[in-house]
Amino acid sequence: MNMMAHRQLPPSAQDAAVARASGQLLSRYARDKAPLKLRVTDGEQAEPIELPAGAVALLMDILEAMAAGQGVTIMPENAELTTVQAAEVLNVSRPFLIKLLDKQQIPHRKVGKHRRIRMEDMMAYKASIDAERESVLDQLAAEAQEHDMGYNNP
Repeated sequence: MNMMAHRQLPPSAQDAAVARASGQLLSRYARDKAPLKLRVTDGEQAEPIELPAGAVALLMDILEAMAAGQGVTIMPENAELTTVQAAEVLNVSRPFLIKLLDKQQIPHRKVGKHRRIRMEDMMAYKASIDAERESVLDQLAAEAQEHDMGYNNP
């Protein structure tokens, strides 16, 4: 991959516990969606570090995933993925992804015989199908309520 990416495998039970405790402490300060100043201590030295609001939110997501025992991969939006990597992001098979690319539902480019998909295009496609699914679920719930299928409030 021609990009900066970092993958952290699932944490040990001890690291998951530390992530849980750290996330709980940090969540008190992260609610404001504002930059956050942390003071890092190393021996006798203490140095303040200011984190932008986006980094604080990302750190909270990372700690939450680690607390749940999950691994984490961080990848920039402009990264280019292979079809195997893109299929993993969408949690679909590679042949299914190839069909999406052939139907031009996801932008891509060819490098020789190989297809490359930008991460930001993958995430835009994923957001659109997630929104479509949510809309269909809302419609189903509304129809169930309309037909008095047990979803009405008592």
